[in-house]
Amino acid sequence: MGAIQDIFRQYGPEYLDRFGDSMPGNHLKTIEAIIGCRTDVCGMTVYECTDCGKKHHIFRSCGDRHCPGCQWRKGFEWLHRQMERQVPGHHFMVTFTVPEALRRFIRGHQRAAYSALFSASSETMRKLAKDDRHIGGDTPGFFGVLHTWGRQLHYHPHIHYVAAGGAFDQTQNQWCPSRSDFFLPVKAMSRIYRAKFRDAMVREGLYGQIPPEVWDIDWNVNVQAVDSAEQTLKYLAPYVFKVAISDHRIASVDGRTVTIRYRKPGGNRTRTMALDVMEFMRRFLQHVLPTGFMKVRYYGFMNPNSAVSLEEVRGLIELSREFEVLTPEPEIKPIEPLYCSDCGGALCYLYSILPHQMTPPPEGILREKKSRGAESTAEF
Repeated sequence: MGAIQDIFRQYGPEYLDRFGDSMPGNHLKTIEAIIGCRTDVCGMTVYECTDCGKKHHIFRSCGDRHCPGCQWRKGFEWLHRQMERQVPGHHFMVTFTVPEALRRFIRGHQRAAYSALFSASSETMRKLAKDDRHIGGDTPGFFGVLHTWGRQLHYHPHIHYVAAGGAFDQTQNQWCPSRSDFFLPVKAMSRIYRAKFRDAMVREGLYGQIPPEVWDIDWNVNVQAVDSAEQTLKYLAPYVFKVAISDHRIASVDGRTVTIRYRKPGGNRTRTMALDVMEFMRRFLQHVLPTGFMKVRYYGFMNPNSAVSLEEVRGLIELSREFEVLTPEPEIKPIEPLYCSDCGGALCYLYSILPHQMTPPPEGILREKKSRGAESTAEF
């Protein structure tokens, strides 16, 4: 059992007693999932040792995307898929953030605001990529990952994109490369991104709730050139299915005080910060995404539904470079198999026992409170 699960097991009922009446329903589901993870609430998987024949009964994980113990394998599998799909050549990591004055509004209107962040930022890159002064192709290829947290668990929504260095031109049926050290102008991206987000909020009828000063300041957009997508993917992969904080960053839990480890941006020294347990849980839960919201999205020829084939684009890039740089074989450490704790033999999967098949059927730890809450509020 991990430190975060221990915290939610011990203090989850108290948190619900304090805030349950106004708590978003998705927060409640996450609390219950974390508490029940790898217990009889989630059922059981049975393995058999191929050497000694001993059967091993292992409680199943909850699979919730906000559970700190359930996402590492998904991150590995995602990285493997993306490494196979990347095109050769230089890439860029593009990060879109929002002004601090806008964060409280976004936290209170997460589904509409997160969708607007994706649409505004992706449309900005597609608009500028078409410009002959920059790239001149109508179909760039990139994907984005939504993050909502800073290193101290504060609320800081932003999107990281990995973009291929160029765009496909469907009219000319050719690859239009960008410069290796320049993708798109950040000042123009900032202005267009801000305007498109504003237009989205007008359409949603939410414009009047936004502090007016956010429209008078620059919205930060950062572009970083990378030699290939591989290094950026390896950086992003842990974050794609990562939650706001994992167990290794919990320095200690002393009574009602949770001490977490963190580093300042650009620094190497590990620092610590003490939080009251209720504040720790509040900060953790404010990063729970709306139910069903997709935090990773693909655009242009990276989109599986694109009219332009990824293989066609890859071939054009390799041809334009006279095959001097081919797509590298992904170097990914494989997942370690399960072994018998008695003899060290490999374990073979036999069958699973689902929660409703357990005897007696497990009771949801917080099930009686599930009817409470809306999806998101400004306070959580």
